[in-house]
Amino acid sequence: MTTSTTKMSSRGQVVIPEEIRHRLGLTPGTQFVVIGDQDVIVLKSLAPPPMSDFDTLIAQARRSAEKAQMKQSDIEAAIESDRPVP
Repeated sequence: MTTSTTKMSSRGQVVIPEEIRHRLGLTPGTQFVVIGDQDVIVLKSLAPPPMSDFDTLIAQARRSAEKAQMKQSDIEAAIESDRPVP
């Protein structure tokens, strides 16, 4: 574990030290969840899941649709009926 110090700017910005950014692979635009409790602040980086994670979900959805004997036209009709009217 690396320990370092930093300070907050007048605009509330905190610089994450370069060594930690490199070690964790943090790049500009990285998003964080910020948790604060008493005198502790935790930053947890957020990363979108890889597209391969969706392959399993898509396969499950297709199997469920086939089992329910749904056709492409059924799916399109369901989407169309749920769209808001402009």
